[in-house]
Amino acid sequence: MRTSFLHRSLSILALLLGLTLALSSSPAHAQDAAEQEIRSMLESRDQQIKSILDGDTSAFSDQQREELKTLINGVIDFRAMGQVALGPFWSDLSDDQKNEFVDVFRDIVRAQSLADLEVYNSKVTYEKINVEEDSAYVQTLTEYEGTETPVVYDLQKQNDTWVAQDIILDGVSTAESYARSFQTVVRKRGFDALMTSLKKKRDKVTSAR
Repeated sequence: MRTSFLHRSLSILALLLGLTLALSSSPAHAQDAAEQEIRSMLESRDQQIKSILDGDTSAFSDQQREELKTLINGVIDFRAMGQVALGPFWSDLSDDQKNEFVDVFRDIVRAQSLADLEVYNSKVTYEKINVEEDSAYVQTLTEYEGTETPVVYDLQKQNDTWVAQDIILDGVSTAESYARSFQTVVRKRGFDALMTSLKKKRDKVTSAR
């Protein structure tokens, strides 16, 4: 009777110990899975871009240009980046104003992303991926024409998809760079003046080939 009780107690202890080990290791497994998911996403994006660029870049069709815009910029959360760019002025806007700003901002960035296509042929090395719950920082190193540049992606998971709220090039935040110019205009001349300027910029860059 005593032996049976001891065996049962040991079995329960083993079960609890196994459960504890499984629970304690699951966050690490989840982090590893998230890191691999992010790496696969960015590597796949890079490979798809390079596969399109493997040809005469001066003779791209409109379809290829649109594919490149989507691949290059699809990782960016333009609303989050735009909110940072406008800073304290964002909360003063109506929903319609916010949506219009994000649309125009997105159009400009997408068009400008095709200005120098050769840069996307850079060699990319993934130095480090740090994941904390639904946030991640990806440190990469790009090598272009013999020059290495650190590029960091500030990612957030939204609806099971990792998106970039900011991209930091050689220590310079993309969102903060826009913030300096956008907020200066709004502060001195108002939001409508910023939108007028951005729409002119959009017309210019989207009409260029």
